[in-house]
Amino acid sequence: MQNNHRDVLYTKYHSSFNSLISIADEKTLNRLYAHYDYKIYPIIKKFNSSANILELGCGPGYLLQYLKSKGFNNCLGIDLSSEQIEIAKSNGNSVIQGDAIEFLKTHQKTYDVIFAFDFIEHFTKDELIELSTLIHDNLNQGGIFIIRTPNGQGIFAGTVIYGDLTHQTIFTPNSLIQLLSQSGFKEVHCFENGPISKDLKGFIRKLFWESFKFLLNIFRISEIGGKINILTQDFYAYSVK
Repeated sequence: MQNNHRDVLYTKYHSSFNSLISIADEKTLNRLYAHYDYKIYPIIKKFNSSANILELGCGPGYLLQYLKSKGFNNCLGIDLSSEQIEIAKSNGNSVIQGDAIEFLKTHQKTYDVIFAFDFIEHFTKDELIELSTLIHDNLNQGGIFIIRTPNGQGIFAGTVIYGDLTHQTIFTPNSLIQLLSQSGFKEVHCFENGPISKDLKGFIRKLFWESFKFLLNIFRISEIGGKINILTQDFYAYSVK
C-alpha cells in the first residue's frame, strides 16, 4: 500500500520544510507580536484571562506564546507534526499531538476562541465540511473562530498556494463565507493581512500597497465594472457563534 502523503510530509514537516521558511529569533517574534497586536488582539480583547482558547495546527507555538504574553492563561494547541509539538513544548506551551478532526469529535470541553492559522487549506472540501461544523459545535455561544489562510484572489496567490505540497483547498473570502455559512456561522468578517502603520517604515509600505491596489482595481473596473478589496497573498477572517 502506498503511503498517505500526510504521513510522509508531516512526519518531518518542520525539519524538511517549515524551518526553511520560518526563523523564530527574538527580532522576528517581536515583529510577529506587533503584527498580532494590530490584526488579532482587537478581536479577542473582550475576553478575560481565563478564556478557553484552542489553536488548531499550532505549529511551533508562536501564537500560543503571544497569547500568554497578553495574559491569556488557558490556551491549548494541537498539531499533527511531532517535531513542531516538541518545539512548542520546549517553549512552555500546553500542546498535544493529534488529528484536529478526531480531537474535536471526542473532546468534551468547549472554547471561547478557536484559532486556525495556515490550517484549513490543508484539508479537502469533504473534510472541510466536517471540520467547520465541528469547530462551530465546539465553540461556546458568543465564541469566536479566527482564521488566516492563503487568498486565492491575491496578487501573489501562487507563491503561497503552490509553496506547500500539503495544501489541498484554496479560498477566497467568498468561498470561505460559503463554507462557514453552511456550518452555522451567521456573519463572517474578512480582512487583509497587509502592512500595518506601526512606524514610518510600516506607513510607507502601507501607502505603497494601497496605491498599488488602487491601480490594479482601475484595470479590474475597466474590465468588469467592480473591484476587489482583499488582494494580499493571505487573509484573515473571523466569525462569532
